Amino acid sequence: MVLNASDIAKHKIGSCERITMKLRSILNISRLDCSTRRIEEGPREFHKLYKLGGILGKGGFGTVFAAIRKKDKLHVAVKEVYKAKIIKKTADGKTPLEVALMQQVKDVPGAIRILDWFEMSESFFIVMEKFNCQDLFDYISEHGPLKEAKTRMMFKQVLNTVLMCHNNGVLHRDIKDENILIDVQSKQLKLIDFGSGTYLHDGLYNDFEGTRVYAPPEWIKYRRYTADGLTVWSMGILLHDLVCGDIPFETDTQIMMGLPDWSDNTALSPGLKELIEGCLKTDPRERLSLEDITSHPWMLDSKETKDVKNSKSKSVSRESSGFSSCDSESTDIASVHASHRNGRTINSSV
Repeated sequence: MVLNASDIAKHKIGSCERITMKLRSILNISRLDCSTRRIEEGPREFHKLYKLGGILGKGGFGTVFAAIRKKDKLHVAVKEVYKAKIIKKTADGKTPLEVALMQQVKDVPGAIRILDWFEMSESFFIVMEKFNCQDLFDYISEHGPLKEAKTRMMFKQVLNTVLMCHNNGVLHRDIKDENILIDVQSKQLKLIDFGSGTYLHDGLYNDFEGTRVYAPPEWIKYRRYTADGLTVWSMGILLHDLVCGDIPFETDTQIMMGLPDWSDNTALSPGLKELIEGCLKTDPRERLSLEDITSHPWMLDSKETKDVKNSKSKSVSRESSGFSSCDSESTDIASVHASHRNGRTINSSV
């Protein structure tokens, strides 16, 4: 039997402590524990330090508010996560796992930085840096498929951030366009929402709380995956999304079938096609590793990809798939992606 920290502590309690505990029980002496004190002090402390503003966004996770830190007028974002929707906490049961993971990657430049957190009566407030940006989903919706040079620059940023998170023992598990913020001016990216994340280990995972259409086939079929296998698969879908304007899979069946054959007139370089294919191998044993991605020739190519002349709307071929164009010069791709935005159902709980 494996004992947790509290069990070990109980086993080490000496005779004096046992007598004290007995007396407290007999005399009904109670004391305010840390969690209760934190709940009572949380709202008072938060409003003492921050001024809450308007809503920045809403989702299944909760609500994000604008706020200002009173001492220096710093603009911040406050994510309210409802306790009823929190599944995992740290081993001591006192801290939401999302908070613990964010604290663990607080020094990773490409990850959104946590500044503080507070326990309220019905929720947790997570105070984060406010990033002047939009999410990558909206950015692709507005701009359509991106040129390969721009995609490479963005993809490298995400990959470096993911690797640094792994080096700090954190597995994100929900890498997708909606969880990546972009500063439109500087093109700097930030990875957000660690609510589906967990601690990194070398073994098999048998739980998944990320987005279903980004789940690897081994999870769909066997309910198991490795950290590397999941991450590389998600990165492959993200790369496809960046250069094609849409994700390649919408159903479990499509995920199990794998990436369809490229059409003859697809306007992507051979190296990029090879990289996407390598990330989206349905057999995880044949899939690229994260290290393979970093050293892939397409990732190392710093030259601007040449524009494709006389381009027309082109599509990835699969019977009755309805996948959107992979031509970065297509004039109607924005409407195609807008249709995808309105029609796609993303199930973030599996």
